[in-house]
Amino acid sequence: MKIEFHQPSIDLADSFKAYDVRGIEDQTLNADAALAVGFAFVEVTDATRVLVGGDMRPSSEDYVAAFTRGAVAAGADVEQLGLISTDMLYHASGVLDAPGVVFTASHNPAGYNGMKMTRAAAAPISSDTGLADIQRLAQGYLDAGFLESRERTGEVTQRDTLKAYAQYLRSLVDLSAIRPLKVVVDAGNGMAGYTTPAVLGGEVLEALPLEIIPLYFELDGTFPNHPANPIEPANLVDLQAAVRAHSADIGLAFDGDADRCFVVDERGASVTPSAITAMVAIREIARAKKAGETTPVIIYNLITSKVVPESVEAAGGRAIETRVGHSFIKAYMAEHSAVFGGEHSAHYYFRDFFNADTGMLAAMHVLAMLGATDESASTLAAAYTPYVASGEINSQVEDQAATVARVLAEFDPGVETHISTMDGTTVRATDGSWWFNIRPSNTEPLLRFNAEAPDEPTMVWLRDSVLGIIRA
Repeated sequence: MKIEFHQPSIDLADSFKAYDVRGIEDQTLNADAALAVGFAFVEVTDATRVLVGGDMRPSSEDYVAAFTRGAVAAGADVEQLGLISTDMLYHASGVLDAPGVVFTASHNPAGYNGMKMTRAAAAPISSDTGLADIQRLAQGYLDAGFLESRERTGEVTQRDTLKAYAQYLRSLVDLSAIRPLKVVVDAGNGMAGYTTPAVLGGEVLEALPLEIIPLYFELDGTFPNHPANPIEPANLVDLQAAVRAHSADIGLAFDGDADRCFVVDERGASVTPSAITAMVAIREIARAKKAGETTPVIIYNLITSKVVPESVEAAGGRAIETRVGHSFIKAYMAEHSAVFGGEHSAHYYFRDFFNADTGMLAAMHVLAMLGATDESASTLAAAYTPYVASGEINSQVEDQAATVARVLAEFDPGVETHISTMDGTTVRATDGSWWFNIRPSNTEPLLRFNAEAPDEPTMVWLRDSVLGIIRA
């Protein structure tokens, strides 16, 4: 049977990225595109069963329906998961051993949507592992204006995985015996407003010793309060104010699809993702050692604070550095059977979560660590924040390679240094006191700068010296 497309044809190159799909609704992404991608997804993955769900964005329901139609036409059975966060997809794909897709644009603003895809067992799909093939096939169907349904078409069923997801996370981190904690959670009108009550509240499972103060739990893909992108400090202001106003022990902020979690302490001060990575790493190392591993492996990217490898080694683990980007983290996780991996962007990956990232599980580890002590969140975090970081600073440059060469030629630190080119260019003082990294953007004429030093004056000197050369 011929299935014809009726919407304006679009160029999928505008929405297909290296690791996922992000596009503007009805401009660079539409229902016809979702239909074509659904058909191509089955062809590339050779799936007989596909999981599909979506977030709270206004177009997600229509896109899920269109993708389902395409996957069924290609001969696969489809299990619709309804409303899901990205890590709910990873959980379902892992426990059901089936490929799947979630329609979400993560932290992108209103008006965007997209797709995150996975093979069976939550194995990632990137441009190098099938995403480019899906794009090519789907574009061919869109350009032709139709696709031909297979002789055997699939069936559609529904499955609710929220309770199973919550039970699975609670099986990994036991919060039942911690001291009572007051926790403000800013869901940003994103999917954490759906998952938090199930995992941390008492609506789906038994209550925990947590008083959850909800902030923007109403699911609303127009994001009426603030963008669901907590990496931007402006989007943490409401959470910080609420933590202080309620005298809470800690605050948590999730992005739109709830796969990332940011933490603020009882004063409203941000806790760096590097500190969270170190804290969770220590707990996962201890758990792995208890299970019989001698030297558990932790993965971290090269612009994460050096407190991470220092903490890992002190806890008896092995720290392995990788490039920036979740595909590299996930590849190293699998290659080294790493127990945990963390990034500066607040993506946290767990072996026991199918090597996938989940902000909720990271948050539970932090709550467990805080709830096992009488210390405040700020005191706990201070032990894992011994260095001063610049944060990521972008500079627009015309010639990235020439600018990097100029930095290496003109920067004179007055001490011996070591240079690495694993990802961009990293310059480290050989005595270990400071480092900086400059990485070219793959999509824009930008250089990204990150630095770390033992104190504020050194960091400021380092930042201003290097940026002065870059921007000259």
